[in-house]
Amino acid sequence: MPPSQQPVAMLRYALIGVAAAVVLNVLLRSFVKLGGVLATLVIAASIAALMALVFAWRQRRPPTRGERRRLVWLYGGILALLYALLLTMMSLQDEPSPMGVLLFILHYLAYPLLAQMLFSERIFKRTS
Repeated sequence: MPPSQQPVAMLRYALIGVAAAVVLNVLLRSFVKLGGVLATLVIAASIAALMALVFAWRQRRPPTRGERRRLVWLYGGILALLYALLLTMMSLQDEPSPMGVLLFILHYLAYPLLAQMLFSERIFKRTS
């Protein structure tokens, strides 16, 4: 099948990535009892790689710069809203320390940064 040249709706990939993040976080942190930075990095890298592989498999081409940018912004934006809601819920129970908030933000940033890295043109050139 030839590569498709039509623009791709990146919202679907972003929503699948966010759903995977929620499910994998619940599974790894609750059932496997894996936590902390290691769990965040494993989950974020797995989701980013999965989104890149599914895109390459379905589209049979690397993403354009605009598609990559839209995916990272949508994926990061939706996760930012969820993280903000989680931080708000945590703040209602007990005021987090500034270091706690910083760690929370760093955990969040792993997701869009790894998506940007693994959804890059360099990675797609290696797999072709």
